[in-house]
Amino acid sequence: MAADDILREKLRTLPARLQQAIVGQNEAVALVAERLQHGELGLTKRGRPRASFLLLGPTGVGKTELSLQFTEDLIGAGKLVRLDMSEYQTQDRLALLLGTSGDDPGRIAEGYDACSGVGTLLFDEIEKAHPRVLNIMLQLLDAARLTTGSNRVLDFSSWYCVLTSNTGAQRIMAMRKSKYETMERLVRQDAQRELSPELFARITATVVFNKLSYEAQCRIAEAMLARELHEQSARGYAMTTDANAVEVVIQHGYDDRLGARPMRDATERLVRNALAENLLNGGRGVGRLQVHPAGTKLELLPAATAAAA
Repeated sequence: MAADDILREKLRTLPARLQQAIVGQNEAVALVAERLQHGELGLTKRGRPRASFLLLGPTGVGKTELSLQFTEDLIGAGKLVRLDMSEYQTQDRLALLLGTSGDDPGRIAEGYDACSGVGTLLFDEIEKAHPRVLNIMLQLLDAARLTTGSNRVLDFSSWYCVLTSNTGAQRIMAMRKSKYETMERLVRQDAQRELSPELFARITATVVFNKLSYEAQCRIAEAMLARELHEQSARGYAMTTDANAVEVVIQHGYDDRLGARPMRDATERLVRNALAENLLNGGRGVGRLQVHPAGTKLELLPAATAAAA
């Protein structure tokens, strides 16, 4: 198969892959995938980033995870440069971002070099940034160039840029039964009131994320449990699980307000506690994870013992 055919097939199936990885956000994923296809096919305006996104929604609903997933899928692992804007709330922190000299290149230039000049630049929770930091974003989104503190000019025309914000989160949490289109329109209006019109004019797509339903969080729990077992298998620990194990994860990790993050923490803690207990008692980290008789944690039993139980 020719290289062009491989690229077309990869881009054609991109929405399905992203929707499989990001649970409960089909509308948001579809919009992002559409603009990514434009960027990868070279259909976007020259002299700007391939695409830029403003991702709006509550915490823990997949905004950062989607950025990571599409970056790994299209560009490769380790190509996401994440900048937490809560670290740049005062003007003096601008030097940390842009650097001051060749010996102090700044966070953006360090990430740029680590990615060898191509990747995704993620500004997380932009509403927390100082206004001068937002001015930097305007330059970046408009001309795909950024001048560092040492007068080095960085070219971001091959990059994707993502800005995330929790703006509108309270409205999303309150609109439980509204149609997505209605919720999206109102949240966009909230964001336009809080963020500058200059910023909106330069963004390729403003994307609103839903609150995660209980059903979506259950699916996320299953995926996170499978991922944790896979990661531990890379360390040589062969564990399987039964259907009841995910119920314990959900009991400990479900949070209506905080989304998937508590689910991830609960998964890691429950699995690793069971594995650690097994290893400390002379086990080899091999067997079946199942619910402890107390019902509040998981335990790892050898396969023969688990079958007998």
